[in-house]
Amino acid sequence: MADLRGILTAIATPFGENGEVDEAATRELAASLIADGSHGVVVAGSTGEAATLDDREHISLLRAVVAEVGGDATVVCGTGTNDTRHSIELTKAAAEAGAEAALIVTPYYNKPNRAGIRAHFEAIAAAVPDLPLIAYNIPSRVIVNVPPEDLADLAEIDNVVAVKQANNDELRPIPGMEVLAGNDDIFLKTLELGLAGGICVASQLVGPQMREIYDAAVAGDLERAREIDARLHPVYDAMGVSTNPMPVKAALEMLGAIPSGRLRLPLVEVSESEREVIRAALEGAGVTVAAG
Repeated sequence: MADLRGILTAIATPFGENGEVDEAATRELAASLIADGSHGVVVAGSTGEAATLDDREHISLLRAVVAEVGGDATVVCGTGTNDTRHSIELTKAAAEAGAEAALIVTPYYNKPNRAGIRAHFEAIAAAVPDLPLIAYNIPSRVIVNVPPEDLADLAEIDNVVAVKQANNDELRPIPGMEVLAGNDDIFLKTLELGLAGGICVASQLVGPQMREIYDAAVAGDLERAREIDARLHPVYDAMGVSTNPMPVKAALEMLGAIPSGRLRLPLVEVSESEREVIRAALEGAGVTVAAG
């Protein structure tokens, strides 16, 4: 069973000059994230621009990350779509490529009801009975919210073992599921509640500090954890200055962690004013930013 506790970083996908996936840069980034304290990575999630990766790119990227950090860290792959058949195919392929768990977003655009959401997860789970699945509740992107009682219902499906909770107002324990923070600003709150950890974005930028938060909280030193967390909130906020992953890719480029902050349309690079907000937040957190 995959270890779905701690800091699982939603890794960005670097692109080359012609818009191609830069697997070498992704491998380097994955290795640096683990060295900086992440317990694992989530490949091809929202931050990884999964919406504009084709299936071949999706699985090739996963294979590259598994080759780099598999065995040393937990590797999760985002495989949820708004088409159950497509989600099944992609999840099967991810399992064969070495994913230790799959992140399944609530189907978007279709706007399924409770029964449809349950049927969606049941069908995927039945197709990959040995692969742990993480439900992804993010109503800000998919319109539909899955409330705690419905998540508890999904937990009755054998291999639906966790939830990435991106609805801050409904963060709470779910019987039968590990609960992971879906937003960085509730990472510490999740730990204070005794829950699993988080699928984080800012851990690509302030990974050692976020690992220190995790370790302090697990050790019961909440005062220390809160002190560090308070210093990082400007970074968390800066990652929301525009649509994710636009800010984090700009930040990674500033830090020299990826060769370029290129995105695939319809996402575009942040504005100069947004870039300055990001730069100021990083510098305020004590992160060295390259000049320019």
